Amino acid sequence: MRTVGLFEAKQKLSELVERARRGERIGITRRGKLTAVMVPASSEVSLEDVFRSIEEIRKRTRRRKGVTLKGLIEEGRT
Repeated sequence: MRTVGLFEAKQKLSELVERARRGERIGITRRGKLTAVMVPASSEVSLEDVFRSIEEIRKRTRRRKGVTLKGLIEEGRT
């Protein structure tokens, strides 16, 4: 699996999405730690599966004081 930093991933998103579509697994790191993996989407995945996965992640994730969704979104834009 090839890994790229978050800044590079933002700059090359279209290229990385195309490579993932062709079957390559691409890890995205933040401050040197693996935080996400891009993989090809399966045609067998339904929206119900996606929402179920989101709900499972939400249940496992604790809210931290002072962290807002808006702040996280803005942090991703820098």
